[in-house]
Amino acid sequence: MKKKQLPSKREIIPASPGSAAKSRATFTDAFKRDAVARLRTGNQSATDLAVELGLRRNQLYKWAKKLDEQSSDEALRSPGRPPAGNLSEIEQLRRDLASPQEELAILKS
Repeated sequence: MKKKQLPSKREIIPASPGSAAKSRATFTDAFKRDAVARLRTGNQSATDLAVELGLRRNQLYKWAKKLDEQSSDEALRSPGRPPAGNLSEIEQLRRDLASPQEELAILKS
């Protein structure tokens, strides 16, 4: 039996520009709250609502859980790095200094 050979790098056709990696979608706080309100009314299944809104069904459930855990006037944010405005002055200065220190270390080596 002959072993099937994989194509060389030269034979691989590059991906078309239209098939590039998708950027992460961002949704406004009002959109999230409206989506959760529609989910909770029960007029539409979660799957149908997610397809209509163009997102994953589990994302609706995550937003609903987050709304239940926080106060009503607080913005619906996902976990991660806090906004730059909420950082203390020392944390902000440390973050600003990290990049030049890294560049200096690269230049020294």
